[in-house]
Amino acid sequence: MTQQPPSRGEHLRTALALAASGVPAMPLRAGKVPFGNCRRCANNACGGRPNMKTPGPCVCPGPCHAWAAATTDPDVINSGPWRRAWLCASAVAYHPGGAGLTVVDLDNTDAIAWARENLPPTQTVLTTRGEHWLYLGAMQSANAVRPGVDIKSTMAYARWLGFGTGTMTALPDAVRALAASKPAPVGPALPTTKVPAPAGGGQCRHRTPAFLERGIAMAEQRITGASEAVHTTVYRTFLAVLSTHGQCGCLTEDHVARLFTAAQVKGETARHCAEAWTNARTRLGL
Repeated sequence: MTQQPPSRGEHLRTALALAASGVPAMPLRAGKVPFGNCRRCANNACGGRPNMKTPGPCVCPGPCHAWAAATTDPDVINSGPWRRAWLCASAVAYHPGGAGLTVVDLDNTDAIAWARENLPPTQTVLTTRGEHWLYLGAMQSANAVRPGVDIKSTMAYARWLGFGTGTMTALPDAVRALAASKPAPVGPALPTTKVPAPAGGGQCRHRTPAFLERGIAMAEQRITGASEAVHTTVYRTFLAVLSTHGQCGCLTEDHVARLFTAAQVKGETARHCAEAWTNARTRLGL
């Protein structure tokens, strides 16, 4: 007999059980993706909970903001807006970092073979294509740390597929090293704008190392110091940098990478960074 998929009621019961054990839970819709932000929270107009390591200023009653919506509060999980989400949910997810866990997502047999040779055994959960190895301890998340291997912990979510088998062990240095050795994603390489040298053959003042370095450092500081409305702050900072340095060809890919990295530390995705940069260039006519 073909096994029937879990009912929506089962998803809700699973989420409540996870919450009771201290694991922040959230619903997933078809395609194993989070529910989109509501109209009020679209484009992080509310400030956006993903910009914080814990839920921030947004108090949206629905399961907005992807991983940051995950909660251990049964009253939230069982509330009206969430119940409506559970009615069309296809799966349950959880925030590993919020539970003090790290998931090593092994996406194929080659990745599993590599893990068996290089990582200490731990609690293992079968997935559609591979395995999740669960370790006790949280760390930064990172995708594609090696072929077929992702790390899901803080500021990420993983699909709940049961308890698996084996005994969970402490997060090893070998897993932390995978994220540490992976360069921070900075989005697509963005071309700089080249214009003729100033009249009279003078050198652009922005090429003075101290002037340019101070400008980039101040921009990084403005982004990393934002406590709310991070998406807006990132865009306005990009706009300010480009308005000063965007028409003389001074900005290099390294400068752009530094700005993108600062934004991603605050929770922005590479796609959002690229969109904000492009929008700023468009507004300035670059």
